[in-house]
Amino acid sequence: MHYRRGKGIETMHQAAYKYALSKGKRRDTRDAYLMLLPFLLLFSFFIVLPILSSIFLGFTYFDMIQMPQFLGVKNYVRMFLDDDVFLKALSNTVVFAVITGPIGYMSCFIFAWLINELPPRVRSVLTFIFYVPTISGSIYIMWTYIFSGDSYGLINGVLRNLGLINKPIQFLTDPKYVLSVIMLVQIWMSLGTAFLSFIAGLQNVDKQLYEAGAIDGIRNRWQELFYITLPSMGPQLQFGAVMQIGASFSVSQIAIALAGFPSTDNAATTIVTHIMDVGNLRYEMGYASAISVFLFAIMLFTNFLLRNILRAVTKDD
Repeated sequence: MHYRRGKGIETMHQAAYKYALSKGKRRDTRDAYLMLLPFLLLFSFFIVLPILSSIFLGFTYFDMIQMPQFLGVKNYVRMFLDDDVFLKALSNTVVFAVITGPIGYMSCFIFAWLINELPPRVRSVLTFIFYVPTISGSIYIMWTYIFSGDSYGLINGVLRNLGLINKPIQFLTDPKYVLSVIMLVQIWMSLGTAFLSFIAGLQNVDKQLYEAGAIDGIRNRWQELFYITLPSMGPQLQFGAVMQIGASFSVSQIAIALAGFPSTDNAATTIVTHIMDVGNLRYEMGYASAISVFLFAIMLFTNFLLRNILRAVTKDD
């Protein structure tokens, strides 16, 4: 017995086999969605819902006691016309992100690329050493000692012994120095998740590609990097960019630990610390939500821009 489908002829056995195969695929798809369901519920509850709530509250006055009062775009007008601290925080955050973001990103990749060439045991040890600062909770104590504003601070002590200064420099309170110090610490701590993703990406590059490249005329490591390694690491490069964007624009803990909260003349105030001030201390949750939405929009735009740049570099269609 035969069944016609288009121009071809299939036997009952073939039709039954295809039906069973399609049924199996549907069952696998259903099972996959069921396994993803707990994550999707948690993601929606803790990520999507707060984002939507912040967008709504950004157009209201809300003090967590009374019901939200609709204000329209007044909160966003206030940000740029009536809030000098926000403008200072925006300037600090942009400078911080523009400097630490690219340097941290390139540092992650360069160190990962160099470490990847070492023997496995040495690579594991160095990976741990470079990653430890990002997970050490008391690491700020060391930097506070290094940049302490008295004669016992490490840098001030060295400079005085060399005769370069007569009195200690207030690295953590002087507006001329504090933001630079925080950026330095952030760059030192930038070898985090992006660094690990680059290590994983380099390990997964197919070694046969390098052999084929040598046959096609690639003669040095730089050509291997640009023509083989980078195009093969598209997902890891994009993931690292997302992580660095988040770390650069959402800096807060380093600024608070080193410069205090608030910092002198708001020299180290960032958008996130300003949100903490407005929301956690003043309970102006509507205005804090508006600032959060603005920061979220900046991060989305930066992410979109970098993804397009990396897609061109990696030739990822």
